[in-house]
Amino acid sequence: MRHEKLVYLDGIRGLGCVIVFLCHFVYAFYYGMYQYQEAACHLPGNLDIAIGKSPLNLFFNGNTAVRLFLVLSGYLLCRNYFLSGDRSSLKKSALRRYPRLMPPVLVVNLIVFVLMTLGLYQNGAAAVVAGSQEWFAGFNAFLPSFPGMLWESLVGCFLFGSNDYLGVLWTMRALFLGAWFDYALALTIGERRWRWAVYAVLALVLLRTDYLAIFLGYVLCDFMHTDGKLRRALCGNRILNGLLLVAGLYFMCYPSAGFGYEGTIWGILPFVFVNYYHILGVLCFVFAALNLAEVQWFFSRRVFRYFGRISYSLYLIHFPVIATFGSWFLLTFEAQLGYNLTSLLNLILISLITVGLAELSVRYVEPLGKKGEVLLERIVGK
Repeated sequence: MRHEKLVYLDGIRGLGCVIVFLCHFVYAFYYGMYQYQEAACHLPGNLDIAIGKSPLNLFFNGNTAVRLFLVLSGYLLCRNYFLSGDRSSLKKSALRRYPRLMPPVLVVNLIVFVLMTLGLYQNGAAAVVAGSQEWFAGFNAFLPSFPGMLWESLVGCFLFGSNDYLGVLWTMRALFLGAWFDYALALTIGERRWRWAVYAVLALVLLRTDYLAIFLGYVLCDFMHTDGKLRRALCGNRILNGLLLVAGLYFMCYPSAGFGYEGTIWGILPFVFVNYYHILGVLCFVFAALNLAEVQWFFSRRVFRYFGRISYSLYLIHFPVIATFGSWFLLTFEAQLGYNLTSLLNLILISLITVGLAELSVRYVEPLGKKGEVLLERIVGK
């Protein structure tokens, strides 16, 4: 049985994808917004630093966006099971996870391998001009190996978090193994009353791992489909959900660098809990979105849904475009046009190229995963 799709969650995922893209653009070309170093500032009056220490940093807060992806994934993975009680759906979903994720990873890494072989990664030279050597210069600064690229694409990123060729693949292990963990939990204790005690223990065990967010997304999904007085009271309280929305945005805006916020709206918070602030903020935000019609309406707009549709491919593709075309454009035109105009044009062109490539991937590469799912089900079925 197919259940109603929560299109606004796709819209929120689309926003998260755009935030990751902007994060890497900012880190590459306006690093002062992240690390507050005047040498890496390019806007008048070191405005870069002021923006980085303001709530505007949410628009390029990659750490928050990744936690948003993971929480949403955890929420959606087992939703059909909690709605229908169909245990076979968990096994099918677990079986489909790898063929669904792998083809775009392999295709993008093949492209990265070719770009590296042709010497088109110019991020090292661009980082010198941008003042972002600390972050941008080190990517893909090695001799490419075809077997190494295949290992990362087919096995390494999913089991070990390997991300030498494509830096964003560090999240793939959590998206893959974390999903299997969630499926196993739903399959084994999803109907047990004592599961909440197990969840509490597991949250402590996973506290210092990348799996925490996808696990808590699963727990939130379980809670939202539990028929209980507490759930109905919390979900039906508009004032509470409005406060959770505001609190969620506050914690989601906490700048990723984790230092230098004395005197800001986050100055009262200890700096050492950056990841936990972001996860807490995302959980509050998603919970409010699940219960507030206004938030659902906003993120159901076509532009958000479109970016949600291409989010996975855009997530994989955007960084190679920044490190190759974006670096070349900066190095070629900065002297004639000036840094900020060049960067503005660069952002527009990188965005168009990335969205175009992501659209092609959604149409021609991601469907390979669906064919792989069918083939694998036939093999296992036999």
